[in-house]
Order: sequence, then C-alpha cells, then structure tokens
Amino acid sequence: MKKPLLTRHLQLRNMLFKHWKTKGLKKGEKIESQNDIKSFCDFSLITIIKTLNDLQAEGIIQRKVGKGSYLQNAPWFTSHLRIGFFYNREVVGGGIFNNNFYTKLVVAFEKQVISDGHEFILGSFTHKQKPVLLWDDLDAVVLTGITKKTEVEDLGKTSCLLSVIDTHSDKLSISNYRINLKPAFTEMFSFLKNKKINILYLDSLIKSPEQTVRLNDFKNVFKIKGHGHKLKLLNIDQEFNINQTDNLIKAILSFKPDMVCGYVHPDWYDLIEKVSSKKVNIYSLLIDFGKQGFIVNSDKWMNEILPDIYARLDNRSIKHQPSSYKAEFIK
Repeated sequence: MKKPLLTRHLQLRNMLFKHWKTKGLKKGEKIESQNDIKSFCDFSLITIIKTLNDLQAEGIIQRKVGKGSYLQNAPWFTSHLRIGFFYNREVVGGGIFNNNFYTKLVVAFEKQVISDGHEFILGSFTHKQKPVLLWDDLDAVVLTGITKKTEVEDLGKTSCLLSVIDTHSDKLSISNYRINLKPAFTEMFSFLKNKKINILYLDSLIKSPEQTVRLNDFKNVFKIKGHGHKLKLLNIDQEFNINQTDNLIKAILSFKPDMVCGYVHPDWYDLIEKVSSKKVNIYSLLIDFGKQGFIVNSDKWMNEILPDIYARLDNRSIKHQPSSYKAEFIK
C-alpha cells in the first residue's frame, strides 16, 4: 500500500518545523515573515498564509500586529530527548559488538543517556548511505567512523543536531569529541626512562584520519623521547580478518619486541605472549580496563560529552569545539 501524500499545508508545516528546529529557534523568538518564507520555499503565498493561520490557531506561533510573528510553542522540543549513536558499518568490520572498543563506548553512551532520562537509539551508516530522514526524527545523533572515503554532504541535510566522536576531520565543522593519546604517549616514554627496548606499533589497515593523527603523535613523541629505542610500525587488519596474523607473527619473531602498542586486538594478547621468546608489555587503547594500556574512563568522558550536547540542543549558536579527552597511561 502506497503511503498517502501529504497535503501542501502539511508539507509546508513539516518544512517550517524542520527549518526552525535546524536553526535552534526557541520559544519567544521571532520567525520569518510570510514573504521571507516565500523566498526560501516553492509554496504559494495562499498556502503560506493558510499554514501560518493554522499554526496560530494551534498556539504554536503568535502574531503581533506591527511586530511580526513569534514562536510560542516548539512541539519538536521536549524534556524527553531521543539521542542516537550511529557507527560506520564499513569501518567497524564485523559489527559494533564484535569490536571491543566500540562495544564499551556505545554501552557507556547508552548508560548515560538512559540515566539522564532520555531515549537511546543505535544505528549504522556507510560511506555513501546515511539515514538522514530517520535522523530528522531524533534530537541529537553522535557519529563515529568518519574517514576520507565517507561522503559527508548529506550530513548538512538533517535538522537533527549532529556531532562526531573520536574523529579527526577537516571537512566537518560539527562538534567533535576526541580522545587525545599524545599525553599518554609522553607519559609512557617518561616511564621507560633509560631503558633501551624494541617497540612494535600496530596500526589498522583502515586509514581513518583519527588513527593517522594518533600515529603521527606517537612518531613525534618518539622523536623527542625515544632515543635509544627501536621502533617498528606494522599495518595489520584488525577489523575484518583478525585471524590473518602471519605478518604479526613474522614481525614478533624477527623484531623481538619488548613492547607492543597502538591498536592491539584483544584476541591477539595470548598470541603475542605465546610467540614471543620473552616477556612483552602490551599497551593498547582501552575503555574501562583494569589492565595496562592507554585507558579511557567512560563515565568521566560521557559526563563531558552529553552535557555539551544538551547545551548545543538548547543553543545551536555555540561554536566552540569541545576539548579533547586525555587518555591515561596505566603501566
């Protein structure tokens, strides 16, 4: 059965709600005149006047003679928010719950949203396809997994408040909640002091901008504090073919690392220890882990992220970028 087409009045009503929602218009603020509305839509003046009259009758807008019209009630904004977390299916590989880092991240995000009394929605997108119409029905969405291949043009088409998490992109001006590993790298090399060791840094085959930034941070810290250490970089598939470990085994046997760090799949911990002829310290980016590594406390991070998102929903003119969250080095 075909979905019935909306009347022109309902089409305009929905368009105005989306327009005002995107602008972050709040109660008591002035809306556009009927001539201004005519300039950015293809509806007739008769349809515009009829729609505005209906909105006035419903108490959504208030028209003041000689002063214009004002938003009296914003039906799209309630104290109960619908907040989504959407991940890039082409980056996470086997799915978000097959990725230990993102599993803990999404669980932490959901826990805080629900405890704040709001509704949580989980979804995915790809480099080319984004559920923009679904996002329009939500208040805020956080995206993760933006890469150079991701087409970002559609992101500007939704009335939803979009943010990104753990993403480095010059193409996006939306709020970005990043993890900063540079202080943790610096602390790690300070901990090593005068030891001379072999360090194997693992990086994923998927080249997201954020991973590139972290690798560059590691290289820069190594140049300053890594004197006497030997460094080997290895790109290896940590998303789709985690059992393809021949290159990892070969690097361990030939390089004989004392330390493995960077992105280390949890399934490889036992393998690294088994193949190595000596004790190996493994330092990976982890969320809420008691073991050694570059650790992110999810409760503290979510307590920074979500209040900022709520503030941006209330005032979309906020332009400052949130400060990055510093991971802690646990030796």
